[in-house]
Amino acid sequence: MLRTVLLSSALVAGLFLSAKAQVVFTPAIAPLDVAVVDATVARTLKAFDVPGIAVAVVKDGQVVMAKGYGVSSLATKAPMDANTLFGIASNTKAFTAAALGLLVEEGKLNWNDNVTDYIPEFKMYDPYVTAEFTVRDLLTHRSGMGLGAGDLMFFPDSTDFTIKDVIHNLRYFKPVSSFRSKYDYDNNLYLVAGEVVARVSGKSWAEFVEARFLKPLGMNRTAPGFARLPDPTNVIDGHGPVDGRVQVVRRSLGTVDWACGGMYSSVNDLSKWAMMLLGGPGAPPSLLKPQTQWQLWSPQTILPVGPVPAAYVPFSYNTHFSAYGLGWFLRDVRGYKEVSHTGGQVGMVTKMTLLPELHLGIIVLTNQESGAAFTAITNTIEDHYLGMTGLDRVKFMADLTAASKSGDDKTTTEVWKQVATAQKAASKRPDFKAFVGRYHDAWLGDVNIYAQGPQLWLKAQRSPRLVGQLMPYRGSTYVVRWKERSFNADAFAAFALDEKGQATGLKMKAISGLTDFSYDFHDLDLQRVPETAAAQ
Repeated sequence: MLRTVLLSSALVAGLFLSAKAQVVFTPAIAPLDVAVVDATVARTLKAFDVPGIAVAVVKDGQVVMAKGYGVSSLATKAPMDANTLFGIASNTKAFTAAALGLLVEEGKLNWNDNVTDYIPEFKMYDPYVTAEFTVRDLLTHRSGMGLGAGDLMFFPDSTDFTIKDVIHNLRYFKPVSSFRSKYDYDNNLYLVAGEVVARVSGKSWAEFVEARFLKPLGMNRTAPGFARLPDPTNVIDGHGPVDGRVQVVRRSLGTVDWACGGMYSSVNDLSKWAMMLLGGPGAPPSLLKPQTQWQLWSPQTILPVGPVPAAYVPFSYNTHFSAYGLGWFLRDVRGYKEVSHTGGQVGMVTKMTLLPELHLGIIVLTNQESGAAFTAITNTIEDHYLGMTGLDRVKFMADLTAASKSGDDKTTTEVWKQVATAQKAASKRPDFKAFVGRYHDAWLGDVNIYAQGPQLWLKAQRSPRLVGQLMPYRGSTYVVRWKERSFNADAFAAFALDEKGQATGLKMKAISGLTDFSYDFHDLDLQRVPETAAAQ
């Protein structure tokens, strides 16, 4: 969900395949040196300014290591340990997919059943897509909707949207690609998947996951969402950069998004989940039939794999294929199948990686918004088991991150320079009548543009944390500077004007390419409501 998770994926997207390089490797025989992991994590905490990290490794049905590093909060300075709870965000999707798998096993639904068989009111923008949309399609990110479409219905939290609203509003999202033709990561359809679980099972999604996975596995500290934690102690605070300094950020307390990203867990508890999925000697009995697990880990949507720049070849896993399954990313790494997922909530990002043929699982949970941190640690451990030596993953990821940030900083700096210039040229007593009023979007609802002294402000009625000052940029285009600086999501706001110079509509898009994709301002089509209608 968060920009840094997507950034981490983008940074390593080109590190998969080299047509010219043939790398020789020898799978590890020696046990993992935990001291090497300790040193790697220590460097990672510093390199990416992360307050705390927890790491677990499971192999052949045994926990090789499970440790916490750093602090759970900069506010309390409480030490991290293997039982510290994190929001695992989109790693929740694997539980939602597995829940549907159990219902398939029980004969209560089939993967290729139409969604409308269970949710008759389900409706996409295109009637054909609505009619053909299957339960499987809910999990595969190939609906035709754009990246993160509709996430503003639950992100940031404090919105008043319900699952009923989410299902209804899907009909308003125009496709950006044809049905089943292209991967675009999605959250809202996993919420629909959670509703299918509820309607078929007769239990809420949360109750079903607790009863069928968490209790049988003894994941006693894990919960489907923060509000259901049995013991809300030893929980991290999330952290993120706020005006250039990492600090505690507000916890997301929403509930509508649980089925796509609400779970809280620890590395100790997730080790149990990983060992169950991996099987092999010493593992707990599987809760899923082999056919179900095969479905979850089978390619559904193809992902692109690009050539590796020459300088990156030593860091490559020689990946030839990549895909999304059902709740999991899939690819080949040095001849082995890798099953993984990342997750991002406000102030925390996580990664879970499984190599089934090696009965190996790697879990890295962090309390800062740096996907590069979990990538460096995960890859260092994975390198050991794949027989790759001499690679400094921390430095590699730090260099990639710095290069990406440098380019983005240049872009945003230029924007704010222009804002400063426009402010100097603006009247000290500006007339905002051409812009002030109520604007309506079909799925987000009303957004108010109002004057507050010499300033122009924006506020979303159904998402009360989306409040920001509109600052002049160029012509009828403004920049929204959000009141909550932890968003890191300042955006362009371009007003459409009629022949009299009066605003008729408003389009928005994030300024920074590193903005969390869940701030999907670009999906809004805000139309000004006539004054007579606005007064009613």
